[in-house]
Amino acid sequence: MIMPGFILIILAAYALYALFSKAISRTIITLPIVFMIFGYLISTPMQMSVDPGLLDEGKRLLAEITLILVLFSDASHVRFKRLLKNWKIPARMLIIGMPLTILLGTAAVFSLNPESGLAMALLTAALLTPTDAAIGQTVVSSPEVPEHLSQTVNVESGLNDGLVLPFVLLGAILASMAMSGHSTDGLATDAIIEIILGPLAGIAIGWGIAHAMDWAQNHDYMDESAGGVIFISTAFAAYLFADLIGGNGFIAAFVSGMVFGNTYRHDIHFISEFMEGIGQLLTISAFIMFGAFFLPVGLEHISYVSVTVAVLCLTIVRMLPIFLSLTGSGLNTEQKLFLGWFGPRGLASILFTLIIVDEFELPNEGELMACVTMTVALSIVLHGITALPLVKRISKNRALPN
Repeated sequence: MIMPGFILIILAAYALYALFSKAISRTIITLPIVFMIFGYLISTPMQMSVDPGLLDEGKRLLAEITLILVLFSDASHVRFKRLLKNWKIPARMLIIGMPLTILLGTAAVFSLNPESGLAMALLTAALLTPTDAAIGQTVVSSPEVPEHLSQTVNVESGLNDGLVLPFVLLGAILASMAMSGHSTDGLATDAIIEIILGPLAGIAIGWGIAHAMDWAQNHDYMDESAGGVIFISTAFAAYLFADLIGGNGFIAAFVSGMVFGNTYRHDIHFISEFMEGIGQLLTISAFIMFGAFFLPVGLEHISYVSVTVAVLCLTIVRMLPIFLSLTGSGLNTEQKLFLGWFGPRGLASILFTLIIVDEFELPNEGELMACVTMTVALSIVLHGITALPLVKRISKNRALPN
C-alpha cells in the first residue's frame, strides 16, 4: 500500500531533522522552512495517492487539534503579574497596533481587489494579522535579545491569535452571507453571543480544573506525569463546552489557558514539555500540510494582487501601525522597527484559513488562499533567514525603555 510508504517518508523526515536539529539551529535555516519545502516536494504524489475525502477530514482535524493546543499553551504562559510589570509595550501593540493593522490591511486588500467586496478584504486582513513566534524562534529564545523585546514578541504572538478571532469570524460570516444573499439580521447578536459565551466557558473550565488539580496535588493524589493528560483534557473541554453553549471554542481554549496558567499554584512545566514533544510534531505536521496542500493551490492562483498583498502585509501594513503604536513608549527607532518586522505569519493564519474555508462558502476562495499562502511562504523564508542576523544586531543595544 502507498499510504504506509508516505507515513514512513514523513517519519524519516522527522527523525532526520531531529538528528541534526542543533546543527541546523546555528544556521539561518529554520524548522518551518525545512518542512514547508518538504511538504511541497511530496505534494503531487501524496494528493494522487491518498483519498481526497480522507485528506480533507485529516487536514481539518489536524488544524483544529493543533490550533486548540497552541492557543491554550501560548495563553497559559502569559502571566498577569508580569504583564502588570511590563505591560505597556505589548499592550500598545495589541490595543492600538493590531486594530490599525486590520484596518490598514482591509483598505489595502480592498483597493487592490474591490470586486471581492469589503467583507472579504476584512477577512483577508484579519487572517494575515496574527503572528507566530515559532517562525523566528531565535528572537524569543536568544539571550542576546533584550528581555523586554523578546517578552513582547512572545506575549504579542500568544495573545493576538485569540484577539483576532472575532474579526476573522465577522469577516467570514459577512462574506458568506453576502455571497448567498442571506439577510444579515441578527448577525451582530450572534457574534456578540459567541464572543461572550466563549470566554465564559473558558473561564469556567480553566478555573475549575486548575483548582481541582491543585487539590489533587496538595493531597498527593495525582502523579506528576498525569499533567499532560490534564493539559489536553482542559484545552479540549473548554472548546467543546463553548461549542455546546453556543460560544466560540477557539476563544474559549485561549481564555481557558490564560485562566488555568494564572490560577494553578504549581509549576506548569508539563505544558511546555508536551508542546516540545507531541506539540512540535503537530507543528511540523502543520507546516508539511502547508507545503503539500496550501502552497500548490496558492501558486496555482498566484497573481500580482496576492504577491502585492503579501509584501504589504509583511512590511507597511504590519510595520507602520506597530511603529505608530510604540510612539512615546521609550523604545528607539531600531527597536520599534525590530518589533514591527518580527510579526511573522504562520500557524494561526494557516489553520484559521483552513477552518474558515471549510466552514463557510466564500467568494474568490482561490484569491484568498493565494494571498494567505504567499504571505505565509514569504514570511517563513524572510523572517527565518533574518532572525539570526537581526538578533546579533539588536543585541548591541540592550537599553530598557523609559
